[in-house]
Amino acid sequence: MQDHFAGDTRTNRERMLAGDLYIADDPENARLAQRGMELADAYYRAVVADDPQARSLLEQLVGHLGAEAYVKPPLFVDYGENISIGARTFANYNLTALDVAAITIGEDCQIGPNVQLLTPTHPIDPQPRRDKLEAAQPITIGDNVWLSGGVIVCPGVTIGDNSVIGAGTVVTKDIPADVVAVGNPARVIRTISGMTSRQHPR
Repeated sequence: MQDHFAGDTRTNRERMLAGDLYIADDPENARLAQRGMELADAYYRAVVADDPQARSLLEQLVGHLGAEAYVKPPLFVDYGENISIGARTFANYNLTALDVAAITIGEDCQIGPNVQLLTPTHPIDPQPRRDKLEAAQPITIGDNVWLSGGVIVCPGVTIGDNSVIGAGTVVTKDIPADVVAVGNPARVIRTISGMTSRQHPR
């Protein structure tokens, strides 16, 4: 296999955090991934048991949890520590947040069931991909955004404040503030003016 990192003395974790290509064999990454799985599992079991320690477990799992924010388990993460969830945001069942890069979710967001926030990327060229190189790009969700059920947000995407993403939409590029977007790939179908619309995007 080609030495893709000749002359680069950084660890694979350091490359990952810098947003550069890396190989996912770093022992610290493995430790943090295991910790994330254990905390996510403990959080699920605590919520099911109505254990008052549940919120504390979620606070340990994610990098930032705003006041009154709530995530219905199960929650699936790569590490958890690179996720920020704003105040009063609600996420429904089966949120998958692969936080190889930062995932920032604003305040007052509504996230439907089975939403996927996917920061990892892989090379298009076959040989580097065969050599297990990967990277990641951050995802940013603005304030008061509604991601309907089954939405997939791809690496590097930013969604602006107040926007609504229709059920099953695949968001491959940035979405501006104050719009409704639907489809695969997502396309903007209307702007939002004030508080006039209460209907689910279709």
